[in-house]
Amino acid sequence: MKLSRRTVLKGAGAGLGTAFAASILPYKSKADDEIVIASLFDQSGGLDIYGTPMTMTCELAVEEINAAGGLNGKKIRLIKYDPQSSMELYAQYAQEAALKERVDLVHGAITSASREVIRPILRRYKTLLWYSVIYEGGVCDINNFVSGVGAVQWVKPTAEFGFNNRGKKAYYIGADYNAPQIIGKWLQKFSGDLGGEVLQRDHFPLDVTEFGPAIAKIQEAKPDWLATCLVGAAHMGFYRQWAAAGMLNKIPIVSCTFGVGNEHMQLQPEESNGIVSAQPYFQEIDLPANKDFVARYHKRFGSDAPYLNAVGIGGYLGTMLWAEGVKKAGTHERQAVMDALRSGDIAWDGPAGHMVVDPVTNHVIQDMHVAECQNQSWKIFDSYSQLYPSDVVDRCDLTKTPDMDAHLEPIL
Repeated sequence: MKLSRRTVLKGAGAGLGTAFAASILPYKSKADDEIVIASLFDQSGGLDIYGTPMTMTCELAVEEINAAGGLNGKKIRLIKYDPQSSMELYAQYAQEAALKERVDLVHGAITSASREVIRPILRRYKTLLWYSVIYEGGVCDINNFVSGVGAVQWVKPTAEFGFNNRGKKAYYIGADYNAPQIIGKWLQKFSGDLGGEVLQRDHFPLDVTEFGPAIAKIQEAKPDWLATCLVGAAHMGFYRQWAAAGMLNKIPIVSCTFGVGNEHMQLQPEESNGIVSAQPYFQEIDLPANKDFVARYHKRFGSDAPYLNAVGIGGYLGTMLWAEGVKKAGTHERQAVMDALRSGDIAWDGPAGHMVVDPVTNHVIQDMHVAECQNQSWKIFDSYSQLYPSDVVDRCDLTKTPDMDAHLEPIL
């Protein structure tokens, strides 16, 4: 699936085109004793490696909340949509969730392109959106809460480890859409702050599988280390080809994305040992709450359930944070929940540690970890406590401009 500008605009156009059709959909009545939410994660198509575990953890969160009595005496009913990695289906299902099902929350989107298709639809129809994927940052919308880390939270640990421990010359490769492109710009910015340089930034469409020419180009540039922000199943081929070329132990890799598609579980140790990644969550985090959660997850979905990574667990974390807002509000009514979430009082301790909803940005203050891949697992060796989502905070203050509706790119 190639997330080109044409694809995004086509998806957005589909959203506008279905708006009229959706406006005549019959309303579906909700029971007075239930809260209805929708998950909107790809469970098929090219991005199912991310969306399937997100759907599973969202479902687990709902089950646990209901088992504990629900929210304010009401049980949650979860509607699970599969947009199949299609922008058109994202638009269609967002319309259906908001207008036909009249859900109280849509928890969804994986890529930023899909989020930007559904975000204006849900804002228009006053349906709360929760986005829980690590991304490039910049969303400034009072109707959209984000528990996935933004660029500064994400790139800062990557850059500091790379330039302070691997050398001052980096080479960057990433997928060819907005998130990896912006991540690359942030890496360039941090390189100057840390006395380093990025020799080159190259981007590849999501369907590219042959990386021989790219590897030769990197070898010729002779960087001290390679920063990667590759995405999806096709791009996993890069790591296999990199190891086959004998480069794994010659030019070390420090990645923003390695592991969030469980690449480390699919590659052999000789193809992945030594790769470093910075993420807000690893299944190996040594916290009692995390160990207990991992045990519950495998009890629910089986011992062969997907490894829990920073993307996969997002379905659980985002749902639980939203639930804290519903509890504080004493109702699931949208405005009251938004006010509660934005009160500055929403903090929750879970598998990923302490998480705080920031009312200025509608993002989450949280921990980050740096880990090395060893024998298909992660060894965490450094952590950053409570990083603030400061990507575009100079231009996004929802406490002062609550009507702002934008996806801001950094000015670097």
